[in-house]
Amino acid sequence: MISSSSIFEGEPGNSLEQRRAKHSPLRDVAGMMRSFGYVQQSALRSIAHNDSEAARLAPLARAWELEVRAAFLSAYDAAASAAALYESLQPGQGMLGLFELEKALYELRYEIGNRPSWVGIPLQGILDWGGG
Repeated sequence: MISSSSIFEGEPGNSLEQRRAKHSPLRDVAGMMRSFGYVQQSALRSIAHNDSEAARLAPLARAWELEVRAAFLSAYDAAASAAALYESLQPGQGMLGLFELEKALYELRYEIGNRPSWVGIPLQGILDWGGG
């Protein structure tokens, strides 16, 4: 079973100093967006008993992820838009898109070194990048 702490673990490959450094709030938003992808993929892996079942459930899992991402972005945008930190919170676009890709590439490097069986999760995020 995959614990929520392994899904929402941040960037354990980075030093504490790197994790505490000031950065754009959109980097944190991108991290949450990537976490939803991890939740979707890990839940699918946990529930599907075989490849056929995984193929049948994959569209539902992906729809859930897209809906959660949209709800999160909508709520974040409603709360933060007055700060004028960004032009738009469109998934895969602008600074948010750059930070999502950066996070997925970090995840790929981390998984290769620590959990090779999870490499498919960041790879899927990289393949989906730009598609929202």
